[in-house]
Amino acid sequence: MPGVNGVEATRAIVRAVPATRVLVLTMFEDDESVFAAMRAGAFGYLVKGAKQEEIVWAVRSVAAGHAVFGPSVARRIIDFFAVGASRAPAPEPFPELTAREREVLDLIAAGRSNPAIARHLAISGKTVSNHITAIFAKLAVADRAEAIVRARQAGLGADLEQGASRADPG
Repeated sequence: MPGVNGVEATRAIVRAVPATRVLVLTMFEDDESVFAAMRAGAFGYLVKGAKQEEIVWAVRSVAAGHAVFGPSVARRIIDFFAVGASRAPAPEPFPELTAREREVLDLIAAGRSNPAIARHLAISGKTVSNHITAIFAKLAVADRAEAIVRARQAGLGADLEQGASRADPG
């Protein structure tokens, strides 16, 4: 899907029509992808390679309001809860962002300016601006203030906030 990933598409579909039931069919079966899709509102998750009959059954089941997960995905979910969510590593906030975008958002939430972020990450100001544009689009926020609020609610910016305001004013 050019220009949008499955998690973003799921989130947009469910936001636009909340009664819609989304079934994800993907090649990704890692914990981060599975749980990101579920947080976005997916009712089902199958890994490519599923048999045609399984896909048809899953579409009908999800449309009827049932949660459906392929065998390998179901095993991951069971293992996650069997180990205990408290002992499992916390999922990264904003899984729709790349690691670098999360790093930039963390610095924004800490009060850093674009030039300060560029210096800190040893990247160009234009690259920082590109990351910020992508962050705003992926988080569906209108401006820096809204991004900061969302980031701080997710726990970003806290480690750097005090040092950023004293050590790097701009």
